[in-house]
Amino acid sequence: MSEPIKVDIWSDIACPWCYIGKRKFEAGSGLFSGAGDDRGVVVEYHSYELSPDTPVDFDGSEIDYLSGHKGIPASQVQPMLERVRGIAGAVGLDYDFDALKHTNTVKAHELLHYAKAHGRQLEMAERLFSAYFVEGRHVGRVADLADLAAEIGLDRDDVVKALEADEYLSDVRTDQSVAVEYGIQGVPFFVIDGRYGVSGAQEAATFAQVLEQVWSEKAEVTA
Repeated sequence: MSEPIKVDIWSDIACPWCYIGKRKFEAGSGLFSGAGDDRGVVVEYHSYELSPDTPVDFDGSEIDYLSGHKGIPASQVQPMLERVRGIAGAVGLDYDFDALKHTNTVKAHELLHYAKAHGRQLEMAERLFSAYFVEGRHVGRVADLADLAAEIGLDRDDVVKALEADEYLSDVRTDQSVAVEYGIQGVPFFVIDGRYGVSGAQEAATFAQVLEQVWSEKAEVTA
């Protein structure tokens, strides 16, 4: 049996655990695929907005945002960010919360759907996460998003046209509706083979175990 396992991932570009979860899932799927017998995984990203009321140009730091908009005491924010930074570092990600530019992510989600339509969604997701958490790039404005899209080989002018016309906004809203149907209340959330849900940035071994279980079950059905 060589049919790959489909994994649908609901996430938000502005979610630090989603980028960490991406790395852990990649490690887990690598362990699974490395076991041989043509094991494979196909990934598709889906839209989830953690803070849809965030302005495109938020005036303030990550600490300002979390303390002012999320109600977390400022004295607790810095230690929390340091903890997340440490966990990110353990999977090879160098988060820079001081440079991070908080923004609305709906246009970034539209770009992910555009990239999917052009066969480049996985590269676009990686580029957006890195731009936001590592490089301090703006991921809420059309021009900045078009620059990032061009960096992975997409047509910049066409991206601008699509984003300004909201061509993929309905796809974003469809993803969000499906998330409600699934009962997803936080991200990252992984739906494996349309049957199993895994919530959060689990360890690589956990992802590998779930994938192996699904693979075994599918093999029994086709045996």
